[in-house]
Amino acid sequence: MSPRLPAALDRLDLPIIGAPMFIVSGPALVLAQCRAGILGSMPALNGRSSAQLDEWLAEMTAALAADAEAGVRSAPFAINLIVHRSNQRLEADLRLVEKYRVPVVITSLGARPEVNQAVQAYGGIVLHDVINDTFARKAVAKGANGLVAVAAGAGGHAGRLSPFALVQEIRDWFDGPLALSGAIATGRAVRAARVLGADFAYVGSAFIATEEANAVEAYKAAVVAARAEDIVYTDAFTGVHGNYLRSSIVGAGLDPDRLNEREPAMMDFDNEAARRKAWKDIWGSGQGVGVVNQILPAGEVVARLRREYLATL
Repeated sequence: MSPRLPAALDRLDLPIIGAPMFIVSGPALVLAQCRAGILGSMPALNGRSSAQLDEWLAEMTAALAADAEAGVRSAPFAINLIVHRSNQRLEADLRLVEKYRVPVVITSLGARPEVNQAVQAYGGIVLHDVINDTFARKAVAKGANGLVAVAAGAGGHAGRLSPFALVQEIRDWFDGPLALSGAIATGRAVRAARVLGADFAYVGSAFIATEEANAVEAYKAAVVAARAEDIVYTDAFTGVHGNYLRSSIVGAGLDPDRLNEREPAMMDFDNEAARRKAWKDIWGSGQGVGVVNQILPAGEVVARLRREYLATL
């Protein structure tokens, strides 16, 4: 790992961040990822209320503190905050992030200097996810410590740019912490992200089909059965382009090839209840699913990534 990285990011056994996945990521998955040596993360909004998020943060903080006291090495964790002004829970959730001194905060949908400053005031670091160089420059100008470059092929809300283009444009001017997202599901792909210039690989879809993931069994099975060609890129569900499993779109009674004939957004992205309903029935996933062949404990997924990564060195 690079000596220029903040301490929280320099404590990982592997250069991997477990991507925060709406509904799917919860305390069980985050702790499993941290104990396997990678940065585990989850969206704050996965807690149905700020009160539940408070309970989860207390649980994860206590568990990792107990690991440390027992001499067990664990990686830190991150919380993902939607900082768009439509998120009515942002202020309350940010107070909880401060209360528990969450080591890493991943921000999405807009860059907010006051959020960055609040996290940095207690010694935390902020990574902001971006889909192009313009947004990257704005995020850093507003005080983000690092970036998550969300390239083509990433699960959930994803960009259109090749990882080659996106990373090289950002690295042309930015030398801070950089993670790369986009169809990364093998140790070889993790190594490729590093060669391109990223410090970390941002891995999400490979962890959907894990025992600890908060996904229904049909969702996990759909990921196991899917290939890259089974991923549909559309803005029809939230108004923001993202990648989804074709089988779940069909299962919801929709034609994946005719989504653009419907209204531009079939679901109000600013409405949390509507967002939960959409993600419950129509499942996000990235193009890296082709290597996910069975449902495993998250620790075994990380072990596979480690073996594959070390074989490339």
